[in-house]
Amino acid sequence: MSTLTYPEAIGVGLLQGVTELFPVSSLGHSILLPALVGGRIQHDLDMTAEGSSYLAALVALHLATALALVVHFRKDWLRVIDGLFGSIRHRRVETRNEKLAWLLVLSTIPVGVAGLVLEKALRNALGKPVPAAVFLALNGLVLLGAERLKRGGTGRRRAGRTAPADQPGTDPAIASDHRLTGLGYGQGAWIGAAQILALFPGISRSGVTMSAGILRGLHHEDAARFSFLLATPVILAASLLKVPELFRPENSGVLGPVLAGSLAAFVAGYVSVRFLTRYFETRSLTPFALYCFLAGAGSAIYLSL
Repeated sequence: MSTLTYPEAIGVGLLQGVTELFPVSSLGHSILLPALVGGRIQHDLDMTAEGSSYLAALVALHLATALALVVHFRKDWLRVIDGLFGSIRHRRVETRNEKLAWLLVLSTIPVGVAGLVLEKALRNALGKPVPAAVFLALNGLVLLGAERLKRGGTGRRRAGRTAPADQPGTDPAIASDHRLTGLGYGQGAWIGAAQILALFPGISRSGVTMSAGILRGLHHEDAARFSFLLATPVILAASLLKVPELFRPENSGVLGPVLAGSLAAFVAGYVSVRFLTRYFETRSLTPFALYCFLAGAGSAIYLSL
């Protein structure tokens, strides 16, 4: 049976906190890096191995990253929750917060259903280094395609581009909400459904949802914000469903390292989301696309040989 040491758990925690939010696939990197490094690390961090504690550890690391998102967007979530309950109480959808709340709810349903049905089967079938490398390269092509198509047509039509909330002095989050609520429910559900692709190891959740948002006319910063808001309930729900696995007798020896790794994932996730929300105000997905394609293709060739 493999074990998980403190250095391994902290290293994986930092990796998870960064790659979950950067559009480069946390699951793909969690599979690929141990295989590329080899030795003891490959043995301990093999989620497909019999009796492996690595998968249980990843559950806690995902939860820590989701909590980092909650902390960063705490004011936004308070407005969303208030809007949701206000809408239910008054049986209406009129305000910006009410519209955003239902947009998030309806956009989360497709991936929630798909995750319950497909997640385990896809992980078992494709949770190996070479398939993960291939999908990482495909992730790069998806990001490049979104940037290319954005320049060619669809991306020029920006949702809410004339919104009065864009006036100087307006809270950027409020202005972004105004633009996001310019999306129709069908558009939001289409963007949310893109998260289903992230069930394939190597495909980035944030990457595909941002790409879908850009193709629906969102600016990069709004697409990133919507992606992070969409990811939060999905990651939280998936993690909480699997948390009991951590307390099985066979995983008792990794609880200490998992706690240390979770703290590392929380810090890395919080720093990452703060960086990315600023980064996408002026920059694009292209650097991440090139990295994913080159890293994925290179890893697939190396591991195949």
